[in-house]
Amino acid sequence: MFGFIPHQSVQPNLGLIPKPLSVQVQDGQFEINSDMRVAVTDDTTSVGLKLRNYICPATGFILPLNRSLGRGAINLRLDNHLSDLGPEGYRLDVKSDRIDITGYKPAGVFYGVQTLRELFPSDIFRAAKVSGVPWRLPYVRIEDKPRFSWRGAHMDVARHFEQKRFVEKFLDEMALHKLNVFHWHLTDDNGWRIEIKQYPRLTEFGSKSDFSVMNPKEATRSRSVIPGGYYTQDDIREVVRYAADRFITVVPEIEMPGHSAAAILSYPELGNAEAIKRVGGDYKAIGRDNVYNPSDSTIAFLQNVLTEVMELFPGKFIHVGGDEVDKGPWKRNPEAQEKLHALGLKDEDELQSWFVRQMDAFLTSKGRRLIGWDEILEGGLAPGAAVMSWRGIDGGISAAKSGHDVVMTPTSNTYFDYYQAKDGIGEPVAIGGYLPLRLVYAYEPIPPSLSPDEAKHVLGAQGQLWSEYIPEPRHMEYQAFPRFCALAEVVWSEPKDRSYAEFLTRLKPHLERLRAMDIAFREPDSNDWSP
Repeated sequence: MFGFIPHQSVQPNLGLIPKPLSVQVQDGQFEINSDMRVAVTDDTTSVGLKLRNYICPATGFILPLNRSLGRGAINLRLDNHLSDLGPEGYRLDVKSDRIDITGYKPAGVFYGVQTLRELFPSDIFRAAKVSGVPWRLPYVRIEDKPRFSWRGAHMDVARHFEQKRFVEKFLDEMALHKLNVFHWHLTDDNGWRIEIKQYPRLTEFGSKSDFSVMNPKEATRSRSVIPGGYYTQDDIREVVRYAADRFITVVPEIEMPGHSAAAILSYPELGNAEAIKRVGGDYKAIGRDNVYNPSDSTIAFLQNVLTEVMELFPGKFIHVGGDEVDKGPWKRNPEAQEKLHALGLKDEDELQSWFVRQMDAFLTSKGRRLIGWDEILEGGLAPGAAVMSWRGIDGGISAAKSGHDVVMTPTSNTYFDYYQAKDGIGEPVAIGGYLPLRLVYAYEPIPPSLSPDEAKHVLGAQGQLWSEYIPEPRHMEYQAFPRFCALAEVVWSEPKDRSYAEFLTRLKPHLERLRAMDIAFREPDSNDWSP
């Protein structure tokens, strides 16, 4: 039988991450067994199916799914009276005769389910039946909602390709931590990873390499088992569907006008007549030209690419990169200079701004929004564009003060390709830098120089996983966790409720969940554990 089990009045360390808005623990525990059911409504059926699938492997319980809300059930339903918690907020009640998870929208119920999973013993995250574990949950009432609407995780698959199965596992890891935007960096100098049917050479040639292939001196530090790779459009649809089922929006990034060597190697007419070096026809070396030329035909090419991208990704935002553009090829290209003067532009920065505006207008006409790295501010920002501020926070401040939406992504606190130990000793190779767990947790996405109205333009923040030196999935997880645990709390929980020392207390049991999920996280060292 299920039921309420009394115990002494001791406040347990529930290890909830991110920290909920309100937690009230009372005496007693509720034991779940095969007599329970999952009760749903039309709006919560899909979440109920996931909950049943979460519970079944470790417990062996195949809980029936039905519409009979009430006693003896985990009840999942919507409630219009919870509108103050917003579309992602929830209320979770573990009572003496039932468990209720209620939200204003299905996303809230889903996040309530993620918190419910954390209330179980950590073995609930195992993929096969665990014997001898009493599946008991504390008697608790939780009310919760997120601080920011953009709680993001970025993954670069252009420098080193990651298989679809790992991408989906990463989405599961995001969902547990209530992260809701997956920024997928699909193209760069070192590889083109998305099938575009109108331009098959992009994957026929542009997908064959990666960072170590393009940079032979680095090959021993970051070599893939199998270099290159790409996702078919069917693969993309499956990942987007998998993410949507977990209330995660996928934001694709198609880099332009820089970081474009893979595309230019595939279609040299997109370049600026610079020398393009090819080795044995296998495109194993990068030429000097990694910037699209600004011709009308190149603009049309990229808009055709974006048309296919939009068919695959239904989310509002399309990321166009815009960072680290080497203006040298434009300065040496007579046609680019002719375009610059014909448009009456002052310099190459304004030419880049013009380039971005063409994409902004195109995406806007299709009901989408352009987002790019903060270099798109140079030469004037396109009217509808949003900014990711990575070179510190100044770009984000400037954009927000100008009325543009911002996602904060500064290297100082959100670049998870950096080392986690100050001297790097004992760590796998990283790109450089130093970003310990405490600095991630200390980050505040809203700069104090913004007024309350300007601060409304800060959509949130995200962690970046650039993969020049991350060739394998377990290395990716090592760089990601537990730093994403800290960032999840930064973007979900209210700053007044956050304490690094208290976070560390909750992190200890949470790491047991990561172990059960077979996440290859970095074990925090003594420096991390010291508040």
